[in-house]
Parts: sequence; structure tokens; C-alpha cells
Amino acid sequence: MTARMNERYPDKYLRKLLTRARRIAVVGVSMNPVRPSFYVARYLALKGFDVVPVNPGHAGKTAFGATVVGSLRDIEDSVDMVDIFRRSEHVPPIVEEALELFPDLKTIWMQIGVWHEDAAAIARAREVDVVMNRCPKIEYQRLFGELRMGGFNTGIISSRL
Repeated sequence: MTARMNERYPDKYLRKLLTRARRIAVVGVSMNPVRPSFYVARYLALKGFDVVPVNPGHAGKTAFGATVVGSLRDIEDSVDMVDIFRRSEHVPPIVEEALELFPDLKTIWMQIGVWHEDAAAIARAREVDVVMNRCPKIEYQRLFGELRMGGFNTGIISSRL
């Protein structure tokens, strides 16, 4: 399962996935604003993605202007991407359900620390693109020039001697 954990994805590939996605189901979203699943989903919504928050413990609540659903089965219509914020051992049934429910699914995205090679192979066999152990928020910021340098001046400083 760890053979491809550190797999490198070409920027062109990641850019394609993020550009073509319009509707993203975020599985395992939290209502706690300091949790990565909350602020990643919020960021994606702020960037114009139609985010469908998925978490059975928060079903019926509102997050990012959308109603949290309890499972992928509760999503009306389809999604382009399923972004998974669950431990790796929980990935296979999520991928299987996504492939069953969304015939036009384009991408399975597993968050940082999440990977499952067997589930990825099943998705790829159905011609669904897969990213493991990466964050779409970080990749979006990096690829579309939004990373901040934490206050460091990135300009060249010249001095005269």
C-alpha cells in the first residue's frame, strides 16, 4: 500500500484535475474550523467550487452555504471529484460507492496521509484519475500562484559595497 505513497504527480496533471472539477464531494468534512477538512472545503467553496460536505455526524447542518449530507448516496445529481478525509483503511468502500453512484466521476482525491493502492487501481481501471497523499487546497494555491511566503520578502536584495 505504501509503494506509491510518495508518488509524484506532474503539475500539468494536477492543474487539469483542478481546472475541470466543478462539483466536489468532501467526505469526512468537519464542522470545526481548525480542522483541515473544514478549512480545505471552505477554501474550495470560496474558490467557486460547488462543495458537497459529507459527514453522517453532521448531516442536516449547513457548511459553506451547503447542507451537509450523511453519505455519498444522499447527494443529488453527480460530482466531478470525491475528496477523501478519512483514514486509509476506510478508502475502499468510499471509492466503490463513488464509482457506483457517479458514472461521470472524474477524480478520486485522497488527502495528505491518505492512500490506498488497491482502491486507486479500481478507480483507474474505470478511467477515473486518482491523487493520493496530496491536498487540493495546497495544490491549487501552488499551481495558481496563491502561496504566501509567510512574510518573507522573495525579491532580490542588492547591496553596494
